[in-house]
Amino acid sequence: MATEIEHKFLVANDDWRALVSHSAIFKQGYLNSDETSSVRVRIAGEQAWLNIKSATIGTHRLEFEYEIPLADAEQIIASLCHKPLIEKTRHFVNDGQHVWEIDVFAGENQGLIVAEVELSEIGEAFNKPSWLGAEVTHDVRYYNNNLSRHPFSSWKDN
Repeated sequence: MATEIEHKFLVANDDWRALVSHSAIFKQGYLNSDETSSVRVRIAGEQAWLNIKSATIGTHRLEFEYEIPLADAEQIIASLCHKPLIEKTRHFVNDGQHVWEIDVFAGENQGLIVAEVELSEIGEAFNKPSWLGAEVTHDVRYYNNNLSRHPFSSWKDN
């Protein structure tokens, strides 16, 4: 059984940009998103994955991920996934023993920038860089499956 343990934050400023080690462009679509789980397909470069996550809100939840053929992922995204798709560039910033993933959203979520850090265990200590803003780990609006149904561009308070 796989458990994802992560914290999610808004980004307060652009100081992280000078620290980026590498980046990847992601496109993902959701096949299902309900009260128990979400099922998505993600493409990054020439690789693709099917991902199943529990719908638990908070710092940890079940997550299963399987690599699938790129051609299959492209067809699933084009034909079966709910729209709009999630489009983003993920930037990676090394910080001690952790790696921050900063997602700069495009498309209907343009303007949103979120930073996440994945941990090895619940309660693990991690550094909070000065470029972090408010923690939004428990705010369902910032979960990708929600952004696919309620894009950032449609929020009245963004």
